[in-house]
Amino acid sequence: MTEGLACLVGAALLAVGIGTASAGDRFITVASTTSTQNSGLFGHILPMFTKKTRIEVRVVAVGTGQAIRLARNGDADVLFVHHRPSEEKFVTEGYGIERFDVMYNDFVIVGPKADPAKVAGLTDASKALAKIARSATPFTSRGDDSGAHKMELGLWKAADVDVDNASGSWYRETGSGMGATLNTASGMNAYALTDRGTWLSFKNRGELGIVVEGDDRLFNPYGVIVVNPRKFPHVKAAMGQQFVDWLVSKEGQAAIAGFNIHGEQLFKPNAVPARG
Repeated sequence: MTEGLACLVGAALLAVGIGTASAGDRFITVASTTSTQNSGLFGHILPMFTKKTRIEVRVVAVGTGQAIRLARNGDADVLFVHHRPSEEKFVTEGYGIERFDVMYNDFVIVGPKADPAKVAGLTDASKALAKIARSATPFTSRGDDSGAHKMELGLWKAADVDVDNASGSWYRETGSGMGATLNTASGMNAYALTDRGTWLSFKNRGELGIVVEGDDRLFNPYGVIVVNPRKFPHVKAAMGQQFVDWLVSKEGQAAIAGFNIHGEQLFKPNAVPARG
């Protein structure tokens, strides 16, 4: 972790009260992604959960990779992210109790409406990325080990493009969240991979629009896991489980389904079976 990122995460943990509160305090800490925070989803659903349970939810919103590292260190009660292989590994290694499906959306590739790489309308994301690479058109990447970054790197690999060699030329890594990366893409008139929820809530689009969507590989599921109290006795597992149970209940799933921007639903609930 870079010194700057360490300071940022440390400040976030202090802000939510990690390691400073007694076990009786009625709040939980959720390590989650920038997409759930920046899209506005948490602002929509968390007040409903708190009103029902009187449990406050304090979110540390970082990239998926960093969120998992926080949870692995015992610095969160619940993990709520979107990279299933990493989530399943987290549980298999004993850091989490059980993974639950919560919701999904998808990734899209956005780019300048002039479309210099001529990828608009393609439904094969890797073919689109290969064309962007051949054209050497600017592409902005989060470069932060987030779920979006992991997805993007898998697509570059499938396209047989070595982005490490292109770093700093047409391929630009921001080391930032999705919103900041989209701001960079807008300023550079560059292509980028983004989750649809963040894109729909993003206002500084400039000349950017969706150019590639519909590839099955762009499916983006979210899972939620209570951190294992056997590894970290201070974890508020009971309240964390209340949060999980609410998310996958009929009430929680309806709250997720009810979140929309300009009439467009950002996340689709998929808890199976839904509880409650």
